[in-house]
Amino acid sequence: MVMTSHSTPLADHPVLRVPPASPAAAAAYFGASLAFHADVSDVASALAADGDPGFVVLDSRSTASWDQGHIPGAVHLPTALIPGQAAALLDRAVPVVTYCWGPGCNGATRAALALAQLGFQVKEMLGGFEYWVREGFAYETGEGGERRAADPLTAPVDAADCGC
Repeated sequence: MVMTSHSTPLADHPVLRVPPASPAAAAAYFGASLAFHADVSDVASALAADGDPGFVVLDSRSTASWDQGHIPGAVHLPTALIPGQAAALLDRAVPVVTYCWGPGCNGATRAALALAQLGFQVKEMLGGFEYWVREGFAYETGEGGERRAADPLTAPVDAADCGC
């Protein structure tokens, strides 16, 4: 489909009132975004593959939240404890992917900032634990491992369905 210009004045257009960035600026912005963020499906795929995924996953939530459910193999280190414990638990040569509850929580962002300030390479997992569960990936609880069906309204049947 070829897009054509419309006669609607841009000042009246809610989407284009502020014009899109130039292609070069958009490429720089989205390229930088990918350097800072990881997708739940990509993290799950890397963890499920044979061998070392090349990163460690860090759950920055409270102990009560960790006990309710967490990504198998994740390191539990609440954000407030990062300055005093990260060096003993993590290898600075291995990138860290942080997560918290979900999109409404900035705990993973604060954890990523704390780790970066300590010299760690870090990315934030978009969607957090909420989207991990929504997509139906296995998780562990205090009682053992669990796997639930993906939420059909929010999770693609497979990664190819989301165009990733």
